[in-house]
This record gives sequence, C-alpha cells and structure tokens, in this order.
Amino acid sequence: MDKSNPSPTPTKARKPAGLDLFPYESSLRPVAGLAVDYEDGHRVRRHRHRRSQLLYAISGVMVVDTDAGIWVVPPTRGVWVPAWMPHAIRMSGEPRMRTVFVEPGAVAHLPAECCVLSVSPLLRELMVAAAEVPLDWKPGTRDGRLMMLLLDELKEDPVLPLHLPQPSEPRLARICRAIVRHPERQAGAADWARELGVDPKTVHRLFLRHTGMTFGRWRQQARLLAAMERLARGDRVLDVALDLGYESPSAFAAMFRKALGEPPSAFAARGTASA
Repeated sequence: MDKSNPSPTPTKARKPAGLDLFPYESSLRPVAGLAVDYEDGHRVRRHRHRRSQLLYAISGVMVVDTDAGIWVVPPTRGVWVPAWMPHAIRMSGEPRMRTVFVEPGAVAHLPAECCVLSVSPLLRELMVAAAEVPLDWKPGTRDGRLMMLLLDELKEDPVLPLHLPQPSEPRLARICRAIVRHPERQAGAADWARELGVDPKTVHRLFLRHTGMTFGRWRQQARLLAAMERLARGDRVLDVALDLGYESPSAFAAMFRKALGEPPSAFAARGTASA
C-alpha cells in the first residue's frame, strides 16, 4: 500500500456474512482485490457480477457451478468467471479465497467462458497483495503499478482441464447426475444403454456430441473432481480411492498423477496447508 494514500487497508480477511460487493464492482479503477475466508461446506447461492472475476484459494477447494458445467478449483489454481455469468460456489476444506474483480474491456483477450487457470507464483502474490490495496488506488503509484502488473499477468496464465461439462440433453443429463451423486458406481455405457433402452453406441455418441468427452473420460473426470474435494477436506487417500470405486490406492494415484501431474498425497498436503 502507498504510504501517501490515507485509505485504510484490511489486516484480516473479510467474512462472508453481510459482505457487500458493490464497492468492488463499482470502483472507478479497472481492478479491485478482495480477501474472504470461508468455512468448510459453505455455499454461495447462484449469483452474477457486473465485472469479471478471478477466484483463487490459498488453501481448500472451491467448486464453481454454472449452466455450462462444474469447475473444481484446488490450491495454486484459479477460476475465471466472465462478467454476468450466473454461478454458485461450494467450499471444501475451509478455503481462504482471494479474488479480483476486473472491469470488462480492461484487458484484451481474456477468456470469454468460465475456465480454470494455472496461477503462477507471481500472480498468486499479486492477488494476495491486491486484497490489501485500497479501492481508490492511484495510477502511477506503487499500488497502481501493482494492480496494472496483475492485469498483465492475467493474460499469461494457461487454461487447465479441470472442468466437468453438464449436458442439456435429457437422457445424458440423467446419466451425468447419477454419476455425480454416486461416482463410485461401476455402471458402464452398456449398463446405462440398457436402462435407457438404447444402443451403447448411442450413449457414446451422445457423450461425444454434448460434452466433448467419451463416457469413460467423463466418468473419470467426475471421480477426479470428487476426489479433489474430499482430499481438500482432509480425507485419507486410501479412503478416497476405495470410496470412489478404485481397486487399489495405486490405481487411484496413477489416475490422479496423470491428470494433475502430482500424487494425491502431495495435493492433499497443499490443500490443507495454510499460507
């Protein structure tokens, strides 16, 4: 914070009860930062913002639900939510959220759709610092340069495949809802085909057409996202693996490492760590 700026800065993260976001969305500056800590299991009802938003959790996991799909946001990752996109958020593992609200058009070529981003160490520190910057920061000052660097860094972060598409096709939606509720079920495409009275090829074709994934890939993604939530809450790797239908912890670990580039034990350690 600039010493020349008398505006107060928060020393502790704000709590969700009675939180007023209007000042962050109506600021005269193109970007505003905010820190909020949540309890495990807290839910933010469906809402939308006038500004685009990047959500980042120092610890814990956030699950963002939109009409187009579900995004799971583990530590070191962020989720980009474009302006006016309706979304709900579910918290797992007591997330310590840091977020920035970005004025539409402030930065060119930012994603037009919701997506998970790999938050670089630099962007992480910028987001943490942005939560301490006054809403009326002055251009050209240290605070102003920090916030403009944050906007520049946003353009550099790659998009990650931590998304579970939610189809609107009724038969497919029924299958997907059942898998999300019970990801441990071993029912395959042939089993669902019999239940729906269609050919297995129809099930495979519907998944590819409406989700861009095969049936097996979609089910694996659903299990991965469920695993991330549970690990962030502190559940044991062994319990998560067996509860999700894997024959052994090693099979679960192999899937997890292939998808995220690290073993579930390392992910769990980061998800429950404090900043």
